[in-house]
Amino acid sequence: MPTKLFYGFGSVAFGVKDNGFSYFLLIFYNQVMGLPAQTVGLAIMIALFVDAFLDPIVGQASDNFRSKWGRRHPFMYAAAIPVAVSYLLLWNPPKGLDHQGLFFYLIGTAILIRSFITCYEIPSAALAAELTTGYDERTKLLSYRFLFGWIGGLAIYFAALKVFLTPDATHKVGQLNVEGYARYGVAAALIMLVAILVSSLGTHRQIPFLRTAPHRKLSLPMLAREMFGTLSHASFLRILVSNLFGAMAGGLTLSISLYFTTFFWEFSSAQIALFTFASLTAALFAFAAAPVFSQKFGKKRSAMTLLLIGVAVGGTPIVLRLAGLFPENGSPVLFPLIFLQNVISTGATITANILTSSMIADVVEDSELQTGRRSEGLFFAASAFVAKAVTGIGIFTSAMLLKAAAFPQSARPGEVDPAVI
Repeated sequence: MPTKLFYGFGSVAFGVKDNGFSYFLLIFYNQVMGLPAQTVGLAIMIALFVDAFLDPIVGQASDNFRSKWGRRHPFMYAAAIPVAVSYLLLWNPPKGLDHQGLFFYLIGTAILIRSFITCYEIPSAALAAELTTGYDERTKLLSYRFLFGWIGGLAIYFAALKVFLTPDATHKVGQLNVEGYARYGVAAALIMLVAILVSSLGTHRQIPFLRTAPHRKLSLPMLAREMFGTLSHASFLRILVSNLFGAMAGGLTLSISLYFTTFFWEFSSAQIALFTFASLTAALFAFAAAPVFSQKFGKKRSAMTLLLIGVAVGGTPIVLRLAGLFPENGSPVLFPLIFLQNVISTGATITANILTSSMIADVVEDSELQTGRRSEGLFFAASAFVAKAVTGIGIFTSAMLLKAAAFPQSARPGEVDPAVI
């Protein structure tokens, strides 16, 4: 149990980072800093392309690294401080930058935080395939990882809306309070630093029981061939493609959700903060349900069914509103209905994501039978890239939708043209 808790707690860092990118980054650089939405989307896409090359390199490096602290932990320890510092810089751009300067600053800091979180997240995630070899036990282990990731992200999200992004004399809408984002950056950076160090130290005692990299002479052509051979595993490619499309859909939903809750449903920042509890309820449901679905119905069938449920429930309120069949803004039943919709759709989606991540750990075993190599880092590197595609492609697509709808700069709830909404 201590190992599960320490292992899971490490995902708080990724949860905080992913939550910030998904919910706040677009609205901060667009509505607060004044950068056009499509420019923000382009900056994040550029950082994502850099990730596409970096992730498999880190995965392959951690698979073949030899040290007295094993294959994974040196990377995890080394990433802690750079992750915190780069995330702090992201939310504190220098004053006086024009649009071009702000654009390049966003690209640079986004690449930095993504690169450093990669050096932690990929080796940490790869431990799942080493800490246990049990088919259902892996689902339980990854349930802890997903639960802590969501708790970390939701806790800082709630704190941001209730403590940092609050209205004041010059900012009537809390989500547009520039000083609040600077304070949020400090708090988030400290949480990420603590999470990485605690998880690394907590799992350190497992190092003697983990796999060690074999003694062999490596070359770039050999690593490239092994990388291609490993990632061409048929079952893994199916999981990867499924996760990629699901991640793009999830990223679009998350990155534009604050626009919907603020301008479409016209909820207050206090009401929006309460959605934290909807997501927390969903995460707790997924934590308990994923192992049950794995044992009773199998991972693949359960994941497919739950994703369809998540999509159907997630889009229903908007479709009904556009058809004139949903309560109007300000109605006392509107918030409870959207709250319930969030619990169901998010719970189904998180459960499906736990099951697909558990399937990747199973693929590691099958790949070892075919190739004779343990490549947890490489497999989870590809998975990590997909997780980052949640924010990269999602923010880019959201930005393009905002541009296509001609969504105004410095908008105020209730004052946006209904045709745009």
